[in-house]
Amino acid sequence: MNKISERIIKYRLLIVLLTLGITAFLGYQITNLKMDSDIINSLPDNDSTAVLYKNIGNEFGGNSMGMVILQTKNIFKASVLEDVKRVTDSLQLMPGISTVTSLTNIIEIRGGDFGIDVGHLLDEYDLPKTQPQLDSLAKRVMSKEMYKGNIVSPDSTSTIVMFKLQEGVNKELIAKKIKDKIGAMHLSEKVYFAGTPIMMDDMSNLMRADMTKLLPVTFIVIMLILFLSFGTIRGVIMPLLSSGISIVWVLGLMHLMGYHLDLITNELPIVLLAVGSAYTIHVINRINEERGKDRKKAMIRALTYIIIPVFLSGITTVFGFASFIFGAYLTMIKNFGIFTSLGVIFALGLSLVFVPAFIALLNFYRKDRAKKTKEKKESLLSRWMLKPLSRTVLHHPKAFLWVVVALILISSIGIFRIRTSVDMMSYFQKGNQTRVSERIMQKEFGGSSPVFVVFKGDMQNPEVLKSMMATEDYMKRFPDISTTQSVADLIEEMNNVMGEGKRIPDTKIKIQQLWFLLEGQDIMSQLVNHDLNKGIIQSRFASSDSKQMEEFAKYMNQYIKKHSTPQCQIELTGMPSVYVKMNNSLIRSQFTSLSLAILLVIFIVGLILKSFKKGFYAAIPIFATIIILFGFMGFAGIALDIATVLVASVALGMGIDYSIHIITHFYNDLKETHDVEAAINETIRVSGKAIIINVASVAAGFLVLLFSHIVPIQNFGLLVALSMAGSGFAALTILPILLILNTRKQNKIKN
Repeated sequence: MNKISERIIKYRLLIVLLTLGITAFLGYQITNLKMDSDIINSLPDNDSTAVLYKNIGNEFGGNSMGMVILQTKNIFKASVLEDVKRVTDSLQLMPGISTVTSLTNIIEIRGGDFGIDVGHLLDEYDLPKTQPQLDSLAKRVMSKEMYKGNIVSPDSTSTIVMFKLQEGVNKELIAKKIKDKIGAMHLSEKVYFAGTPIMMDDMSNLMRADMTKLLPVTFIVIMLILFLSFGTIRGVIMPLLSSGISIVWVLGLMHLMGYHLDLITNELPIVLLAVGSAYTIHVINRINEERGKDRKKAMIRALTYIIIPVFLSGITTVFGFASFIFGAYLTMIKNFGIFTSLGVIFALGLSLVFVPAFIALLNFYRKDRAKKTKEKKESLLSRWMLKPLSRTVLHHPKAFLWVVVALILISSIGIFRIRTSVDMMSYFQKGNQTRVSERIMQKEFGGSSPVFVVFKGDMQNPEVLKSMMATEDYMKRFPDISTTQSVADLIEEMNNVMGEGKRIPDTKIKIQQLWFLLEGQDIMSQLVNHDLNKGIIQSRFASSDSKQMEEFAKYMNQYIKKHSTPQCQIELTGMPSVYVKMNNSLIRSQFTSLSLAILLVIFIVGLILKSFKKGFYAAIPIFATIIILFGFMGFAGIALDIATVLVASVALGMGIDYSIHIITHFYNDLKETHDVEAAINETIRVSGKAIIINVASVAAGFLVLLFSHIVPIQNFGLLVALSMAGSGFAALTILPILLILNTRKQNKIKN
């Protein structure tokens, strides 16, 4: 370590120039980094649910469905219909939109002078204007399930213009254009936007707002804490500079590797700013502790001592984050694991190489300004916090442990109250316009989350169409399904208009005759494929509750298993199915990633400290913290979602740092003094100070996330901050107590 330290100081200029050069190159790459808020992309490419959902989009004109809601006292007015037409025409002309459905272009099947007339509900060139015409329209619309509750609200106060996006288009960009274009019309009705593309665009906007607003705030908060802790410019600049460079490197590398920022990786800069500064804090703290006229030798001594504990801290944090790569199912969580691991590696390397080199460079160029170091007065931190902690640990170890055990037992009850949630709507704060729009869709139109039931078979076969109708009837018995639509509905309606009853004809020839009248209708491409061997039932789900979605998936899969045949194969997909897959993966991800993180951390710490017992001791404070944290989640009603599922492994990976510093410092001092009490006091005085500064800066950095616009990110910030405070406190209390009791036990055995 001494040779490494000497070489870092010797080649300080080269190290600084090389670091700045890499930073400039990767910093330029960030300008091309893009965002991706499509939640479907969080599922692996080979996931059966995602594959089927994407196939629906390719074969049936898109699966990404959006809505423009027009709300007024009564939609059956000439001026409202004119506005609906304006919106419909505008969307139909927009590139990237495959289909548009509204009152002014929706299909209608009615009897005519020569049999069946298949056309539109309204003549778009001659919309109703007189009151009798409007009353007649209202009566027709409210009498048919195809329209009532599907495209017009049951109370006639709202109507929607539905659109589907083509596959492969930039959904967020089109959603933004739609909002801008409709907004520029200055419609007299209240206008709301809903559906997946709209939520994606709104989520991207919130992600950008988080990045631009919260990162500077985090920077300022950590800067203030560092200044209060160290009282020097060096103590402020160096931790922020090293973590800032690591952020630039990670984001630049993301673009070079072809990755985009998503809902979770968007918070990488804030996470790395808080975490990355930790290693430099320990380096700066140790450099400040060293005394001597020769600053070069003093710095080498400090660096020689601190390399091992800081390296250990960093490598265990890397393994904590890396557990997501192997333990998580969702792509966005894996990506978070990849790039936080890289970020920590960069921050670790910068703190041990760039920071000492940079400090040495500045010091050597300012020799004439060097002054003799004066002994500092005892700090308030030592007087009011560290000394009381030492006394508690040394004089009341067993009593304190019993308090911790009681707290763990209480927290265990809360763990069983934790719920899971992956609903995208819940990511928005209450009162957010997107959330309001989704509530309107759920209340008036049966929701905005698309549901698709896929049928593989001859679409003109009576038995297949009858199976589709039976499936629709079964679906509508579920409370959150109110409307369904398929080609079977159209055939049944046509048969009814022909006077042969509202049912599917018994012969294929009869179906083909009716089918001929549907040829060329826009709706057909949305319901059956070109080869007529595959069709879908379209529906929407009216709840955002994860349990309801899971119940619906079970409800439908039981039916599908029973009624699917080789001649008529049935499959279920849609956003509820996607959410259920994601929801189930959260629990598996939590268990797998946390288990991996625990095993890896204990193994690595035990291996490097040459004692798995020490590795286990190092992990005990974190175990206690995680159990208490989960208990808090249960009692506070904080759901396990795509952000909070990260907390336990993050807490383990970061919190273990504190334990490593305590253990290494304690055993080093014990070897020199052979006095347990003196070793504990010195460990808490020196390493304890760095830990408290570290906890304060990291926790404060994550607490800034409470001001995020995205609810799971708010909860993530709160929980990580609490876990840092808990693991830091546990490392300064529980761990020293265990070390004291273990040392006393060993001394008794020797005696």
